[in-house]
Amino acid sequence: MSEITRIASQSRWEPIFGFSRAVRTDNWVVVSGTTAFDERGTIVGKNQMYVQARQVIANIGAALERAGMTLSNVVRTRVFVTDITRFAEVARAHQESFGSNPPASTVVEVRGLVHPDMLVEIEADAYETPLAADSGSSATKSHAAASLPKPKAPRATVSAKSAPARKSSPPRKPAPTKPRKRR
Repeated sequence: MSEITRIASQSRWEPIFGFSRAVRTDNWVVVSGTTAFDERGTIVGKNQMYVQARQVIANIGAALERAGMTLSNVVRTRVFVTDITRFAEVARAHQESFGSNPPASTVVEVRGLVHPDMLVEIEADAYETPLAADSGSSATKSHAAASLPKPKAPRATVSAKSAPARKSSPPRKPAPTKPRKRR
């Protein structure tokens, strides 16, 4: 069984809710929902989604560093925003931080976060290749999309032998239509 390492950030919310900023097991680090707090626990960038997103990603980077990884190891982010009409601001910060190593990502609008001044919260999952983990390096291998096998198109054909049996229902009467006027 692998060892689990829990990493705290001293956020004021950790003891209230009972969570770790990040958890590492084997080659994975999972970073909890992170907001725009600074080292004093103050929310940075009131009413500024871009500034908050940059601070959030910096906080995620600090948690990953404590776990022996970097932002380049991030393979998935989940972004929660309080105003989706400001998507471009958070997208800009995300692109600037992950542009050369873009993770899979989801952006969702939420009604609110734990504090009314918080505009964005981000979760991140990071993975370190076993080779990099064994050598003590946090570098990840980047494969060009061209080197990946091309996905096959889904097949929608079903043979009569494999199709499930269905109850037949009586034919429906067509809805009445109005006659069209000729031009």
